[in-house]
Amino acid sequence: MNRMRDMQMERDTRNIAIDKVGVKDIRYPIVVMDKNKDQQHTVARINMYVDLPHHFKGTHMSRFVEILNQYRGEITMRNMGGLLQAMKDRLNASCAHIEMDFPYFIEKQAPVSKARSLMEYRCCLRGTLDEEKDFVLVVEVPLTALCPCSREISERGAHNQRSSVTVEVRMDKFIWIEDLISWIEECGSAPVYALLKREDEKAVTEEAYDNPMFVEDIVRAATLKLKSVPEITWFRVECENFESIHNHSAYAMVEFPPRTEGANTTPEP
Repeated sequence: MNRMRDMQMERDTRNIAIDKVGVKDIRYPIVVMDKNKDQQHTVARINMYVDLPHHFKGTHMSRFVEILNQYRGEITMRNMGGLLQAMKDRLNASCAHIEMDFPYFIEKQAPVSKARSLMEYRCCLRGTLDEEKDFVLVVEVPLTALCPCSREISERGAHNQRSSVTVEVRMDKFIWIEDLISWIEECGSAPVYALLKREDEKAVTEEAYDNPMFVEDIVRAATLKLKSVPEITWFRVECENFESIHNHSAYAMVEFPPRTEGANTTPEP
């Protein structure tokens, strides 16, 4: 039987190295550390890439999926380093990248009725391994923001916005997703809940009115909070307010320390 040609390993003569090549948007089950229940099983959308030297025609796409299958049931933040190393080894690469975007659910209690419900948060784990490891945790937290200017100039009421705060952090020690979400929720006019009864709506509305926030206020409050957490070595916090009376969004961002000054790597938790 004739041996099949390995087209990917054939020589390319254009002398162009590729920074990232791989597979995107694989839906796959993963396990996330849960502060209250030890583990939470969820489904991630996974992107996997490696670098490709200029002299190779292509990479072996099937090997990415094979590596995921080898780690089936064991894909966690704690073993991302091993998964990245397997990508480098199997694909003869000098650098490997993985991105895992997933929903994470936390049970929240309404402020007055104490009604319980599950709140969804969008999270992402990003890992890179070349000579050293780099891990970033990303969490998107919805908030309510009430405009200070509107409250000041209006005779009745003030306009509210739904806010989306995206925080990216590098850590030198493990921190819980729940804690990161809680820190950010403290930085808006009021939190967002999946379930509110009438008495809860009254309480949340009045909380927001008593705590007006510009988009600038939210990112500054988040910056002060994240700077106070010794486990965090670098962060970027972005806030987008989806305006209720304007045909645009308001936006602010703080990165600390600036990327040119921050550390490039963090140990695996």
